Amino acid sequence: MSGGRIEYRANGGKAHGYLARPDGAGNGKGVIVVQEWWGLMPHIEDIAERFAKEGYVALAPDLWDGKRTTKPDEAGRMLMALNIDDAHKKLAGAAAALHENGSTGKVGAVGFCMGGQLALYAACALPKEIGACVDFYGIHPNVKPRYADLDAPVLLIIGGKDKSVTPAHGKELAAAIQAAGKRATLKVYDEGDHAFFNDARPEVYHEASAKDSWKETLSFLKANL
Repeated sequence: MSGGRIEYRANGGKAHGYLARPDGAGNGKGVIVVQEWWGLMPHIEDIAERFAKEGYVALAPDLWDGKRTTKPDEAGRMLMALNIDDAHKKLAGAAAALHENGSTGKVGAVGFCMGGQLALYAACALPKEIGACVDFYGIHPNVKPRYADLDAPVLLIIGGKDKSVTPAHGKELAAAIQAAGKRATLKVYDEGDHAFFNDARPEVYHEASAKDSWKETLSFLKANL
């Protein structure tokens, strides 16, 4: 793999992201990796690389246009200032860019925290492009996915100790998606807190939960893409 930053088209404009491709010849399935509220951090780039090692073409859009922070207050302000139309363009452009870079068929959308909610939003807003969605503890108060438009199956991953996206919230979300006649599976990791997958944050990272949820994610994508 030799991942790196790219520029791609986004509804007539330009967007940037981190693209990772598998070694060897041939095409693979595509995955959009959607960032947390901190920005397009090395951790998210590393996840794209992990997908490439599994044979996927992975693109992580830079929703903050180069801005990054490690300060929760600043990240919170950026989250609340999210321009949903702009994010939609960057996510739709990312799906197209994956095909331009060798992916075949529908793509997956996998996101974390804010990105989890945006991955679910993308799956609803882009049903012809998104074939599977994995939402890790997704949250954003202003992003309202339209479940009636959803075609892809959804895997919801929640930490049992998460106080911001609780297991009860996960159950409600799965029920709402299912009530719309769509497919949703909920996986709760009892020992996981919010952001338990983020191994760049030792204060919340939970290794066993992260490793198992990665296996679940790969299995889910393999079955549905």
